[in-house]
Amino acid sequence: MIGLAYALKGEIRSMLRTADAKPLETVSGVDVYEIEPGILAYLGGVGKVNAAMSAQLFIDRYHPDWIVNAGVAGSFQDLPIGTIVLAKDFVQHDVDTTAMGDPIGMVSTVNRVDFPTSEPERLSAILTAQGTEHRTGRVATGEVFMVKGSRADWVAETFSPTLCEMEGGAIAQVCLRNDVRFTALKSVSDRLCQENNAEEYFNYGEAMAKLNDVVLPFARALNQ
Repeated sequence: MIGLAYALKGEIRSMLRTADAKPLETVSGVDVYEIEPGILAYLGGVGKVNAAMSAQLFIDRYHPDWIVNAGVAGSFQDLPIGTIVLAKDFVQHDVDTTAMGDPIGMVSTVNRVDFPTSEPERLSAILTAQGTEHRTGRVATGEVFMVKGSRADWVAETFSPTLCEMEGGAIAQVCLRNDVRFTALKSVSDRLCQENNAEEYFNYGEAMAKLNDVVLPFARALNQ
């Protein structure tokens, strides 16, 4: 069974228009839907705590074979809005225990900086076979909506990510500890090389227009 992890209601709305989609339950504020047999989706909320809590809840109740985190993200590169990026790994840029002698970004208990996704080369081949143009890259997660500036420059220089967002690294950590396969598909909604002074800076609608058309056939392929 495949679980699709979304943060925002707007991200999942077009997925719910599929013919067989139906609500299943709401538990601790987490809405769960059946998109079609073998493919469920849940709405976990914004930020790392919401993402981690909802991922653990979903794993405990539904025992998925895969969790696929789908949503929008900011790009450190000058990628067109709507570019699809398959995550190869995640880091958490807001974790800092360097005062205790740890490397920057190391997450205690699991004691690692990077959280690899599952089978990125095979999943990239699936996207290519489905005719989906995409990039593969690192995603940086943290409790901040990133804009151009010194913080974004520091994250780029320290971790060399392609994208940044607010949930995926937490889901990757939960999946690692539960031995559940994990991947993420992100659509570029804004560019950190662009000043935050234009209406098109955060283009949520355009970013999501393509993503769910890609996510459902991708999930079907994983479920085979």
